[in-house]
Amino acid sequence: MGVRGDVRGGWVRARAWAAANPWAVDVGIALLVQAAMTMPFVVPRGPELEPATWPAYGLTTLTVVPLVWRRRAPLAVLFAILAASALYRLALEGPGQPLPYTGLVGVYTIAALSPGWKRLATAGLMLVAVPASVWLNTQSARELTFSLFVFGAAYVFGRLTDARQRAQRVEAERAAARERARIAREMHDVLSHAVSLMVVQAEAGPVAVRAAPERAEAAFEAISETGREAMVQLRQMLGLLRDGGETAAPREPQPDLADLPGLLERVRAGGLTVGYATEGGVRALPAATGATGASVYRIVQEALTNVVKHARARTVDVRLAHADGVLRVTVTDDGRGPQGGPGGHGLVGIRERAAAHGGTAEAGPGPGGRGFEVRALLPVGEGKG
Repeated sequence: MGVRGDVRGGWVRARAWAAANPWAVDVGIALLVQAAMTMPFVVPRGPELEPATWPAYGLTTLTVVPLVWRRRAPLAVLFAILAASALYRLALEGPGQPLPYTGLVGVYTIAALSPGWKRLATAGLMLVAVPASVWLNTQSARELTFSLFVFGAAYVFGRLTDARQRAQRVEAERAAARERARIAREMHDVLSHAVSLMVVQAEAGPVAVRAAPERAEAAFEAISETGREAMVQLRQMLGLLRDGGETAAPREPQPDLADLPGLLERVRAGGLTVGYATEGGVRALPAATGATGASVYRIVQEALTNVVKHARARTVDVRLAHADGVLRVTVTDDGRGPQGGPGGHGLVGIRERAAAHGGTAEAGPGPGGRGFEVRALLPVGEGKG
């Protein structure tokens, strides 16, 4: 597993380096093709074969050099390769090559990188150039068939490369869109929760100042603490949106199940009675479910935000139950019920978070038709109590 990971990581780094240094890659390809073109000149040859002379070798190099510019002007490079190859065939009697390496690279490049009209022009050019080359060489149907096949294969491989790169770009764009949506959802949850609590606590502050000054001080402290925590979480999320060249904000851990008591305490500071109970060893969830823990926190946070904003409730109960590899999250209030229930993006966000982990979420009247209840089921594997 470690060796495979190292190999995969090395391959990813090599591809990233190649993408950042296309000129070096093209020079490397040209050198590799030149090495292949050199083989007939260094392998011992029989007296009946064409001699391997320096002028002939120089012309083979002339067919390779244009490959250095294959990305910048692929069609012009192909024309230069064909012209140099024709000069080699007509002017000298040098060693032949088992494959037309330079032409294949040129056709592949056009198929992979060029627009449709250049690809069409290349196809027409090869339908003329390949038969002409065969006629100048062996005039055999076998060579003609083989040459058409290898050039057709080079073209097909180029189109497959283009299709793969397009698919990778589309997937990258989709991944970026999903990440933007996730960050937007996180920011909505943080801001909605913090602002709702601060509004409730601020509205209760003037009344408390006259009736119970000690409660007013606690309310203002809760407002300050809620605002500070919201700023910390927003800085963390905005750090994810910054360019890599900038100094990113410290990335603190996402809130988890262990942070739920603090969340509930801040809601209590707004005057709402909050109950909290766990069943089935919730605290011993597997380490791999950390992302699920963050989603549970956000689901409870959004449900409590809806209670504060809409329900006009006096009490709310939060219950987490872990059994049979499923975590059940229930948030129940004694407020106005569905007619005053949550609207906007709240329930949508809760359902999306549950679905992201293969779970479900629903909301409706509480037990006996009183109040409002949010229920979410999240598969988390077996935990130990």
